[in-house]
This record gives sequence, structure tokens and C-alpha cells, in this order.
Amino acid sequence: MKAIIVEDEFLAQQELSWMIQQHSQISLEACFDDGLDVLKYLQTHRVDVIFLDINIPSLDGMLLAQNISQFTHKPLIVFITAWKEHAVEAFELDAFDYILKPYHEARIVTMLRKLEATMQQQALPHSPAASAPQTVNLVKDDRIIVTDISEIYYVEAHEKLTFVYTRREAYVMSMAITEFCSRLPEALFFRCHRSYCVNLSKIREIEPWFNNTYLVKLRDLEAQVPVSRSKVKAFRQLMRL
Repeated sequence: MKAIIVEDEFLAQQELSWMIQQHSQISLEACFDDGLDVLKYLQTHRVDVIFLDINIPSLDGMLLAQNISQFTHKPLIVFITAWKEHAVEAFELDAFDYILKPYHEARIVTMLRKLEATMQQQALPHSPAASAPQTVNLVKDDRIIVTDISEIYYVEAHEKLTFVYTRREAYVMSMAITEFCSRLPEALFFRCHRSYCVNLSKIREIEPWFNNTYLVKLRDLEAQVPVSRSKVKAFRQLMRL
């Protein structure tokens, strides 16, 4: 796995470089302190990961990430910054992670392990199961939380926001439920209602409800998820009712 660091503070650049070399098998190809130099480099070099600061000369990290998102081969981007207020924008650019300075070694090690696991998964033969996304980025307190898709129990729309529920946390996403659910595998998640999407593997009980609809109860959660009348037929087929 090849990576570059884009960081204009020399000491921060050296510290991150040392951690990467100590705790991963990532091959660090180059370090940059200027955004335009990175674009020139990427015209002739292919990398898998970019550790990207936001406040850099010539072309700031967000604009650089927007440019990179148009590439045919899109490197994973880990933002490294002292500014927490850019976390939501980073998520919208599909960042792999968002690391705040000063660096904490344990946090860096966790990120590197997830990074290597993701790259190993991508290297597997592209059967439908192997090529399906395994994680999704959620936002909590201006931080990007890389979450296993299997940990999501259900998704709920409320006005212009989407609430994502795991066993222990609730995340608020500033996007429509349709957009968020498009990132989830259809084999695992079912849009049971215009305002709900449920993880089929988390269903504990299916209770008949009014007008020939259903109320779904989930394992480990008190929440109940409705199945709308228009979705009943598809739901019955999926659950073999």
C-alpha cells in the first residue's frame, strides 16, 4: 500500500511519518507541504492513501480533496488537522477518517489498522459479497466515525435529517434518508417505510399491526420500526411470511 503525507508543519509531518512506519506496512512514498505540488505528483504517480492537512499553501486540503474525488483511481483520504469544524465537509467528500492534532498514538494506530483491513478487503476477488461496502462514515461531535455497516440497526428520517441507530449510539446525518440508504447493501437493509430503513439481520419479532401492516421489534433495542402498507408485500417475500 502506497501513501503520501501532505502537511506543511515539518515536526507534525515527521511525527506522523514515524508513527506510520512504526505501526503499519504502508510504504510512505513522499511528503509534501504544498497542494499544487501534490496534484502534479498524482498526474504521474498512483497512491492508495493520502494523509492530508487542510491548512496548506497554494491549494487547501478541502479543494485538493475535491479535485482528487474526480480521479478515476481515488485514493483513500485521511484528513489530519487542528480544525474540527471541517469534519462534516470531510465526510461529504467521503473521507476515510478525520484525525485531530495533536496526534495521539493510540488513535493513529486504530486508524492504521482499519486502513490496512480496508485495503486488504479491496484486494480480494470482486465477488458481490467481497465488493460490497463493509463500513460507512458517520458523524458524531464533529468527528468521523468509521462504522461497520453490520452495526447499524435501523435508519430514520426526520425532516431534512437522517438518524442512524446502532446498539449504543445515535448519529445525526445532514442528508436525506434516500441518499444515506443508497450506501447500504440492499441484501442486508430494507426500506420498510418512507421514513425508515431496517437491518433485516437485527429483527427479533414481527408483530401484525393495523391495516394489514407490521411493527418490527429489534434485538437489543427497545425501538420499534413500522412496515408501511406499500412495503408489506416485498417485506413478506423477504421474510418468507
